[in-house]
Amino acid sequence: MRGRVLVAGFSTRHVAQSAARAGYEVCAVDHFCDQDLFWYTRDRMRFEDLSDLPETVDRMCRNYSFDLVIATSGAEDLTFPVPVCGTPRDKVGRFLDKLDMQHFFEGLKVPVPRIAADCEYPVMAKPCRGAGGWRNAVLHNAAEEKHWASLYPDIPYIRQQLVDGIPASVCCVANGDRARAIAVNEQLLRGNGESTFGFSGSVTPFDHPMCGEMIALAEKIAASSGCTGTLGIDFVVGYDTPWVIEVNPRFQGTADTVEIAYGCNLFQFHVSACAGTLPEAPQVQEYAARRILFADRDMTLNADLKDLAPLVSDIPWPGTFFEEDQAIVSVSGTGSTRDAALSELDKNISTVRQYIP
Repeated sequence: MRGRVLVAGFSTRHVAQSAARAGYEVCAVDHFCDQDLFWYTRDRMRFEDLSDLPETVDRMCRNYSFDLVIATSGAEDLTFPVPVCGTPRDKVGRFLDKLDMQHFFEGLKVPVPRIAADCEYPVMAKPCRGAGGWRNAVLHNAAEEKHWASLYPDIPYIRQQLVDGIPASVCCVANGDRARAIAVNEQLLRGNGESTFGFSGSVTPFDHPMCGEMIALAEKIAASSGCTGTLGIDFVVGYDTPWVIEVNPRFQGTADTVEIAYGCNLFQFHVSACAGTLPEAPQVQEYAARRILFADRDMTLNADLKDLAPLVSDIPWPGTFFEEDQAIVSVSGTGSTRDAALSELDKNISTVRQYIP
């Protein structure tokens, strides 16, 4: 055993899995505590609301001694009683606020959608804080903006120039002043309803003529960010410009497809980068696709999906109740080409849907 790790945040399975495969003993503080999180952890504690996360972390730390802690989404700016392996709190703050992040990009002079004028439409509206793109929306006029703002009262937001293109990201690791791009990913979004721009999966690698430009921009941004460990740079790849959208200073939702496609271990890359050593860029071994399935109505899942692993991950317990639009399970597919991976993904989704009422 290389050491004992605490992974804490809203969703931790992907990090716990990578850490366990790297030879660490893992404990987790997690909102879901799905079945497969139990496979990779010695112990785990569930919390309901993010406001409960600090106390749950403290409780876990009273039960065990840890060599290091990894903060995932929702825990990036917490104070932990053990050393954090990742971006320090004094560096992470500006990447949790989209207006501060906008100013960071503008200072680097990278291509970022500009802040829109007050009466300019259409625009992309984003709450200043929050991950995964779940509340983002395109607003075409003042009436739409008034309605959208009423859904999230008293929540500050930014209005950006609307840019068209393919959602993508670059997974990097950084040591505080240098960075290495590990993978370029195509991002899959919900594409409908109030969660149109919500993250729902990825395809790795992303084949695109601008991948080289994206990698150069991502390494420049990651090296200038002050972040350490793994981080993701989100893009919208337009006709002639890869627009920089966000920095995610933590393990990303693309971790599964990155590790499958490149045959690498992101957790070990993360720990090494935090110690100052950057890895060589790994080589593609296959294409990997992953999509999250969401409930189309309020429902209870009585089936046990664990026997479908490794085609599925984030596996719920039988009898779990899901509200409409809640994530149920993640499904994966692989292949020698993008089309082959997506074809296998579709086949596996069809299999999984037989178990979902």
